Amino acid sequence: MKRLLAPESADILAQLAWSRALLGFDFDGTLAPIVNERDQAFMRARTRELFAQVCTRYPCAVISGRSQMDVAARLGGAAVRYIVGNHGLEPGAELGEFEKEIAATRPLLEVALAGCPGVEIEGKRYSLAVHYRKSRRKNEARAAIADAIRSVPLPMRVIGGKLVFNVVPARAPNKGDALIRLRGLEGANTALYLGDDLTDEDVFGLDQPGRLLTVRVGESGSSAARYFLRDQREVDVFLARLVALRAVEPAR
Repeated sequence: MKRLLAPESADILAQLAWSRALLGFDFDGTLAPIVNERDQAFMRARTRELFAQVCTRYPCAVISGRSQMDVAARLGGAAVRYIVGNHGLEPGAELGEFEKEIAATRPLLEVALAGCPGVEIEGKRYSLAVHYRKSRRKNEARAAIADAIRSVPLPMRVIGGKLVFNVVPARAPNKGDALIRLRGLEGANTALYLGDDLTDEDVFGLDQPGRLLTVRVGESGSSAARYFLRDQREVDVFLARLVALRAVEPAR
């Protein structure tokens, strides 16, 4: 994993700026800092300003674990071309079936986890997020959540995260599927994706040499991302670099 903003990586972004590229971003932990209260997750003022400028110069997509409506309301009016929610499945096919599966799964988890203080189940219509950030006994909470999910009779995919278990219908497309679909829809030659969490590994793990540039917020020896930014605040430096590289270029 190489640092994207290191001098020796300067040509990488320059080549991207001169290509027909789609830029993809996660939201929480990427465009916005991680916060204790998920409803309070917003971009910093400088990030919001820079992101809006990037969106006027490049076709951009935000692919989030949040619902499509939720994340759209947090983008500060930026001209984002594509907004995808629920880990890559919204919008998409079979939403009605996914909604039924999640509606059947949620009460089972609520019953199984009723005795776990600090565990919260967030319903996002087509997926669930089981948060344990507020639990005082996180090891016990993790074990209880894993057991509860295993007991669900419907096939579910579990995506780990930062103090959260994301529960998604097993047949649902993921973030990687969404990015590849949008790249084709845009007619882009290449795509860049910036994320920070385990759910973003569905993009990072794609084998697309020359057609996909993967960047993680935070260096990690276990991530499949090829490049990294040091931390979430360095996202602003990255966005400013993208703006400067197309200072007089129209959006493509």
